[in-house]
Amino acid sequence: MGEDAKRVCAYHLDGRGGGRELDDAGVRNAAGADGLLWIHLAIDAAATADWLRQESGLDPQVVEGLLEKGTRPHVATFGEGVLVFLRGVNLNPGADPEDMVSIRVWIEATRVISVRCHCLAAVSDLREAIALEKGPRTSGEFLVQLADKLTDRMGPVIDGLEEGVDDLEEQMLSCTTAEHRNRLGELRRQAIALRRYLSPQREALSRLSQDAAALLSESEQRELRDVGNGVQRYVEALDAARERAAVIHEEVGHALAEQTNRTIYLLSIVTTLFLPLGLITGLLGINVGGIPGAEEPRAFVAVIAVLAVLVGVQVAVLRRLGHL
Repeated sequence: MGEDAKRVCAYHLDGRGGGRELDDAGVRNAAGADGLLWIHLAIDAAATADWLRQESGLDPQVVEGLLEKGTRPHVATFGEGVLVFLRGVNLNPGADPEDMVSIRVWIEATRVISVRCHCLAAVSDLREAIALEKGPRTSGEFLVQLADKLTDRMGPVIDGLEEGVDDLEEQMLSCTTAEHRNRLGELRRQAIALRRYLSPQREALSRLSQDAAALLSESEQRELRDVGNGVQRYVEALDAARERAAVIHEEVGHALAEQTNRTIYLLSIVTTLFLPLGLITGLLGINVGGIPGAEEPRAFVAVIAVLAVLVGVQVAVLRRLGHL
């Protein structure tokens, strides 16, 4: 395996929760030895594809699956091994968590090969567990721990999304601004994007406990089902957050519609009051002979008085009709 291919890490796990990190020579020497060999590669490394195709000994279909860039969570069985596609939240600096990162894992009894597109915090957690001798002891336990750590890392992101919906709901009850509406739309987009991958991941984990039964002990199958149940709870939380955001959006729409209607109604009342006044002043302002009071000094005051009385009559009539 070339230096570019070993861009991330490789371990020989001792079967007791610990392990030692390997260089290229160590990977070659560890092949066929007791314990579990874990090789973690970066898909964009120059020599990764060459090593997988020429030196890994994997079925060509498995190799192409590991190198595929656009993947959704699912499981595929090949002989005595299982190819697993999972996703984790993107916690890299400057990235959006809902842009979930793919990890592809080939698992057989004595070897695990994983390929990632971007850094995953769950893999770092797994390496720390190995350093503390609390890591996986078997390939089945590796799968369980990886899925569990991917799920754990989703928790704070989904909790933050739910809290964001709570805060917006409280704020928008008292005041609705364009900033609030934009934030609400962003939260809905995040919930939809996260659910897009979590829903198939839940199904993949459920199927995995059956398809990988030969690699999993009964306790590991139970633990994997528990992880799947955790993903199911996150899916339900996202559905609830999305529905609440939709309800808030509808309430905001109704509030804005009512505000618009009140404004239009007020303008209609003002128009009703001033329309007769405009008619009278328009008639008196035409530039032709015979205008009443044109030569009378007190005519202007009389016209103002008549207009004031007319406004009073209109207001009384509108109130009697219930429009004011």
